[in-house]
Amino acid sequence: MSPNFYVCVDIEASGPNPHDFAMLSLGAATVDEPRRSFYAELQPTSKKESEEASQIHGLSLAQLAKEGEEPEAALLRLESWLEEVNEEGGPIVFVAFNAPFDWMFVNDYFQRFLGRNPFGHRALDMKALYMGLRGVSWEETSHANISRDYVMKEDLPHHAEEDALAEAELFARMLQELKATYPDLQTGS
Repeated sequence: MSPNFYVCVDIEASGPNPHDFAMLSLGAATVDEPRRSFYAELQPTSKKESEEASQIHGLSLAQLAKEGEEPEAALLRLESWLEEVNEEGGPIVFVAFNAPFDWMFVNDYFQRFLGRNPFGHRALDMKALYMGLRGVSWEETSHANISRDYVMKEDLPHHAEEDALAEAELFARMLQELKATYPDLQTGS
């Protein structure tokens, strides 16, 4: 069997859940080198937007309604990109910083628009991994704390592709630590 293929994913959304709000942008980056990335801005599926989300992502729902990609087309592009970059054909593992949030949107959209999800049910949360690796409390798993520990830039620009690339670098460092701590562990990448 081919090794796991890790892909960091980040999304920007108009609010806290895919039932009422829309995924506005989607970024992905391979963890393996050479690092490759994917980006799409989507036409909103909802006109609802929370003020908090709007302040974070800075995207315009009106502009995306005109210029964004149809969700189905963007997901088909992502699915093709995943097949292209996963050269060994191993199971594709969705990796994200606070994976439950990003995962619920990505899985919902894949199921809703394509009836399938190329990630299957494989989602790995970087915050939970860090908690286990370092033996820290959940409160200590902020992006700033984790980035500081791995000597990386602490702030994210909240641009889905740029965030996915930064998280891929961070996860690669976490994976190195995991392999050094548990040399017999089969991480797959």
